[in-house]
Amino acid sequence: MANRRAPSDRSKRPLGAARLDELALAYVARFATSRAKLTRYLSRKVRESEWIDEIDAMAACEAVADRMEQLRYLDDRQYAAMRAGAMTRRGLGVRRVKAQLYVDGIAAKDSGEAIETAKGAAMTAAIGFARRRRFGPFAVNATDDPKLRERQIAAFLRAGHSMTIARRILAVPPGDEAVLAMLDDEAMLD
Repeated sequence: MANRRAPSDRSKRPLGAARLDELALAYVARFATSRAKLTRYLSRKVRESEWIDEIDAMAACEAVADRMEQLRYLDDRQYAAMRAGAMTRRGLGVRRVKAQLYVDGIAAKDSGEAIETAKGAAMTAAIGFARRRRFGPFAVNATDDPKLRERQIAAFLRAGHSMTIARRILAVPPGDEAVLAMLDDEAMLD
């Protein structure tokens, strides 16, 4: 417990526009990010520090974000495509993708193409989710427990999939290779 410092021991470090630029560069070098996330990060750093420049701190944050965009270190459209692709590969549905892009501050004009791609891969993502969680046709044993089915549908919904897709996948009994092949073929078309 001796290694921890009390919060009152931390003095606010001085922060100026030049240091803010350095922080932004280090952040975009380390993380794939959106403009809104970078601006939130920089404004948090401003709040945690003592601002020493004459210009407004929030204007400096916006100026640094503009500079990072001009240098092409930030591209919200590319970030949306990358984030949506990663989420669908993990088996998450369109609603979760939309929600995450909204949280990341991606505008509708930049996220539209990524969301359409996620919609096209909805069945593939749902099948991947079912395979990973061993639901429906990927279950070890067939069960008729309605409570288990409700929990599985709830898991699909939390993952952002539609009720229709969840019910369709869960209707396939374990080991039914013909229906499973049909679902896989449909997923490849999506």
